Amino acid sequence: MSQAFGFSCKGGLNTNLNQFELLTTPGAATELQNFEVDSDGGYRRINGYAAFGDARPNSNNRILGIAVYGDGLIVCSGTNIYFTLDGDTYLQINRSSVSGSGDNYSTFTGRSTLTRTNQGQCSISLFEGSTTYGEIFICDGANKPFYFKMTGSGALTNRTYFAAEVAVDTDKTPSVGVIHDKHFVVGGASAASNTVYYSGTLDPDDFTSTGSGSIQLEDQIVGLKSFRNDLYIFCTNSIFKLSNINNSSTIVVVPVAKNVGCLSHFSIQEIGGDLVFLAPDGIRSVAGTARIGDVELGSVSRQIQSVISDIASSANSFIITSCILRTKAQYRLFYCTTAASTATSKGVIGTLTKNGFEWSETLGIQAPALTSGFNSDGIEKIFHGDNLGYIYTHDSGNSFFSDGTALDIESKYQTPNFDFGDAGTRKTLKYAKISITPEGSVEPSFRIRYDYEDNNIPQPTETNITNILLPSLFGTGVFGTSQFGGSTDPMVRKTITGSGHAANFRIRSNDQKSAYAINGMYIDYVPSGRR
Repeated sequence: MSQAFGFSCKGGLNTNLNQFELLTTPGAATELQNFEVDSDGGYRRINGYAAFGDARPNSNNRILGIAVYGDGLIVCSGTNIYFTLDGDTYLQINRSSVSGSGDNYSTFTGRSTLTRTNQGQCSISLFEGSTTYGEIFICDGANKPFYFKMTGSGALTNRTYFAAEVAVDTDKTPSVGVIHDKHFVVGGASAASNTVYYSGTLDPDDFTSTGSGSIQLEDQIVGLKSFRNDLYIFCTNSIFKLSNINNSSTIVVVPVAKNVGCLSHFSIQEIGGDLVFLAPDGIRSVAGTARIGDVELGSVSRQIQSVISDIASSANSFIITSCILRTKAQYRLFYCTTAASTATSKGVIGTLTKNGFEWSETLGIQAPALTSGFNSDGIEKIFHGDNLGYIYTHDSGNSFFSDGTALDIESKYQTPNFDFGDAGTRKTLKYAKISITPEGSVEPSFRIRYDYEDNNIPQPTETNITNILLPSLFGTGVFGTSQFGGSTDPMVRKTITGSGHAANFRIRSNDQKSAYAINGMYIDYVPSGRR
């Protein structure tokens, strides 16, 4: 007599549990590449990315920084800084001797270039101020901070431009900067690696005016993040919190953790009311508690500890970037080397669910520069740039790219090895019913492997999952092609051959077809004799 075994897809990637521990979490994945965990359940193949315009800002020079600004983008590449509306035309904005009242387009483009040398990975901050677009500040660790402001709308020729270098304690070249409570705060300068400098109040381009100052710490500064009313200062081996920056008599810096440090400023993000960052022992969160001034530190990446350990152990060799996708409650972190190809560039995606973060991996997204932000219309925009100088609209379309050429997205979801509740009994599997929600025409493959992928026994051939019907709404279905009142969660039946004491299942696609979600699986099997 046949028996049933079913599970829903939840829990995300887990590389931390052994085969027996995974039996208690059947919905988890042992491989989850180029899928994302849906906060409402299921694993969805991720979107690709689409070319932003037809031009590169600086030939084939790596994109070093990118930020949403007004109705366009700020882009750092090579030794220059650019502004673009559409990705087709780039205005070089690192100009010198700009008029105090601003320059029109003709005067601005006629100014001499402000030379920037050895530009590093760029930290870009927005001071909202009183102007339409606000003011941009850029730190890169090799040059003085760069300031840019733009007013006006419509064609670039109708706008007014301001640009300048910002002097921070004479010749300091901070690597990171952030806007915090009416101040521009910087740190990580090679000549003063343990010193935080902050500008005057409401005067972000002046580090000598009223309200400015500096604080020297006991550790090398790696990153800065404004969080609620405090400034968190992430160092190599410690974390501090600066409070009351606007009151010289009560300003204070207190330690948050003395044995936990941060590996990259570009890993720090705010999500779910917490800060998350890459530490040597994992991705951690700084979570506030009800006790005044108290925080707890805890890893949120235990399920993928082996993956994170590989990143952390080679962090100095990687360009690390991250962003938040607010509509999906996601934290995305990418890492690549300067010489990495698109095909070898990796990342992790953490989706914040009711059970905490659930994870997956990416392969094929090269993002040495990455940003998410809101444009002047209040719409969230996400972009990344690659090592070859291209810029892309992130999380868009159904393909990846390398040197302007569209590539397939290879996605994999593999289950744990299931013994169906009895490791000693051989099972003959009859069929699987797979819950798949397609977003267009899709045809992933299905593979089963018995007895922990034992090469000494016959293994079934990998086959395609066909006849996946698109969900159809009442009144839109076509007779003969759509199910009347089509389900939003169709079950696709797949015949299975072979037998074994345990089995795992893999669903894979490698194409430029539509995204799809895998929600769960039902297995029908017949138990036989015990060994």
